[in-house]
Amino acid sequence: MHIDEAKALGLHLNYKLFDLDQIEGGPRSLRQILDEAERNGYLGVNITHPCKQAVIDFLQVLAADVTVIGAVNTVVFKDGKRYGYNTDWSGFAMSFDRSLRGVALNRVLQVGAGGAGAATAYALLKMGVEQLVLCDTNAERAASLAQNYAVHFGRKRITATADLTGTMAEVDGIVNATPVGMTKYPGIPIPATLLRPTHWVADIVYFPLETELLKAARALGCRTLNGGGMAVFQAAEAFRLFTGCAPNAERMLQGFAA
Repeated sequence: MHIDEAKALGLHLNYKLFDLDQIEGGPRSLRQILDEAERNGYLGVNITHPCKQAVIDFLQVLAADVTVIGAVNTVVFKDGKRYGYNTDWSGFAMSFDRSLRGVALNRVLQVGAGGAGAATAYALLKMGVEQLVLCDTNAERAASLAQNYAVHFGRKRITATADLTGTMAEVDGIVNATPVGMTKYPGIPIPATLLRPTHWVADIVYFPLETELLKAARALGCRTLNGGGMAVFQAAEAFRLFTGCAPNAERMLQGFAA
């Protein structure tokens, strides 16, 4: 996406993958990867699972929303400093508005409270969800995120739960903010038997676009949102931060679809 959009704008841009599965030390090599990228003249880096929270320790300046979200997916190297941004939340919000505009936002369940979950939860609350309920396999993580956001958005608007069955019977929509459903982590994050036709369902996973969760939801007639739009819109904003040039998000969407 980044390279193709740069070409369309007449820019020469190199975008390299630092694959943690192939690098000795994996996520523990994060500091060395940042040092190498900065030393080699990169404009910045995108950060993905599982390093969106850990990377903050190696940055000097954080955008205002990052101080609330506690997760970074875009790092910009500028004037000898490392700036941390989160374009995930705005990318999710833009994708949601594009495909699920008009759905009920009274009560929403989000599964997953990690780095990506922190961004989508922030987006949902900014979008006007009246009550957001978090559920995570790590109950402490869900409770911690709910407590943090309650300070900023009010205690009545966000809670944590371990009761999936009871919660899903009461919500308008469900967001999967876990990696479950990815090719690397196959499966479904919630029992498909708990889905109802009146639910809307959003997934942040985009490899594959058709996750088991979305397939089950679509079969029931639910309105659904895959992770492709979030992937494109977060990349478009990251591109702007890296290059200072405004990308054509519609063109990037077309490229992604192709």
